[in-house]
Amino acid sequence: MTLRGAECPAGLLLAAGEGSRLGRPKALVELDGERLVDRGVRTLRDGGCSPVLVVAGAAQIEVIGAVVVPNPGWRTGMGSSLRAGLSALPPECPAVVVALVDQPLVTAAAVRRLVEAYERGARVAVATYDGRPRNPVLIAREHFAAAAEAAEGDAGARSFLRARPELVTAVPCADVAAPDDIDTPADLAAFTSRNLR
Repeated sequence: MTLRGAECPAGLLLAAGEGSRLGRPKALVELDGERLVDRGVRTLRDGGCSPVLVVAGAAQIEVIGAVVVPNPGWRTGMGSSLRAGLSALPPECPAVVVALVDQPLVTAAAVRRLVEAYERGARVAVATYDGRPRNPVLIAREHFAAAAEAAEGDAGARSFLRARPELVTAVPCADVAAPDDIDTPADLAAFTSRNLR
């Protein structure tokens, strides 16, 4: 079964931070000539998400193929971005895949596995790498309110997931993706030396 239209999970890319340790907003960083925000949108779209929303804050951004959601409270952390993104989803949206802009090794294949888990009945699905839960994360609509309520500081969906382990379907993704993130100039230099396409 392949979901279409209103049955498709949406994609939500959290891209509001200022990148304090990196020295600039991560959304605007380019790898292989592509901004991380555009890469993240492409990954979610290619993974089967529609529509795709991007939560912006520290940098004003325009993104082709995505709806930009401003988060005026971005300085308070990722939790406010998750709340802003969840509240902006269209009412017919049945589920959402949440991804982070600073993880360029997350692939469309990993997103697709979460969507497939949802198609098989998972209501909350988390990408795992060698058994460890990381990103991206899929959340079905009936859990949007609880996830938003639990989102505080920089925790994002973590508190919600830890409080309800019985809901979580683990989706192994280490063979198709990696959760490495870009936090510092050294991280960026290491990524730049790879061929990420």
